[in-house]
Amino acid sequence: MDAYELITRNSAEVVTEEEVRALADSPDGKRAYVGYEPSGVLHVGHMLTANKLIDLQEAGFEVVVLLADVHAYLNDKGTFDEIHDTAERMREQFVAYGLDPDRTEFVLGSEFQFEREYTLDLHALELETSLARAERAMSEIQSGDTVRVSQAVYPLMQALDIASLDLDLAVGGMEQRKVHMLARDVLPSVDYDAPTCVHTPLIADLETGVGKMSNSEGITISMEDSTADIEEKVNDAFCPPTRDPDPDDDGNERENPVLQLFQYHVFPRFERVVVERPEEYGGDLTYDDYESLAADLESGDLHPADAKSALADYLDRLVAPGRERIRAGDA
Repeated sequence: MDAYELITRNSAEVVTEEEVRALADSPDGKRAYVGYEPSGVLHVGHMLTANKLIDLQEAGFEVVVLLADVHAYLNDKGTFDEIHDTAERMREQFVAYGLDPDRTEFVLGSEFQFEREYTLDLHALELETSLARAERAMSEIQSGDTVRVSQAVYPLMQALDIASLDLDLAVGGMEQRKVHMLARDVLPSVDYDAPTCVHTPLIADLETGVGKMSNSEGITISMEDSTADIEEKVNDAFCPPTRDPDPDDDGNERENPVLQLFQYHVFPRFERVVVERPEEYGGDLTYDDYESLAADLESGDLHPADAKSALADYLDRLVAPGRERIRAGDA
């Protein structure tokens, strides 16, 4: 797989195609990043973008993980001491999940966001950005009916982080698209380049297939889940025998989250997937790629229950190293 394929595989969008191709032509030494609030245990949303970082490391990129402690503070996620404790646990979990520790730079936002130059650049962005424009970008963090000043500053800081960390590529889920488009709009106004962006898909709600999986509501899968927890959650997941489910009774579009987890989590990390079945039901099925598995589910050759059993097993293998780190830290 060449650099362009590694950069773009399993992405929902790249901005722009021309810029990504230019990076792919000479990826060695280029810097890519994802930013995360240190606000809990890693879950499948974090892991999806981590998979993309692993792709980028394979392509030759230097990888930066921003553990955004100041952002977490602005979003009322605890004291700095509490946030820093969470950030350290997250760093260990990312390494356990598969990021190469020798090729990953973990950075706390507070290491550079209190510097004079950063503060002056942030104020310059505030002068260039209307409140309405900032509000459009902050929908992912806003909670309740009251808009706080910190929530308007938050996306401007995200934009400035990209410039301050000297990055060539910004990676995030599709929920980060508004922030990245804000960055592309406003950074040139203070003499920084507009960032090239790769956006990963969102995994649908595990129970319904509607909307996105969230750790704040509904069911998600995280590194603190036991083998039994994962099996229970996956067995209860929405999994019709198709990759294109009908809308629900309220007309909401749905995805098949079981297939999404195979596509975006399992197949990027395992060369081969074996679905174990008793001989009386046809014996084991072996898949070298996602499309073959999805096609068998669609045709009826793969039963949803067997797909779920295999998914739970492979997710557990991915989660196990991080789960052990959490247990070791709690011991």
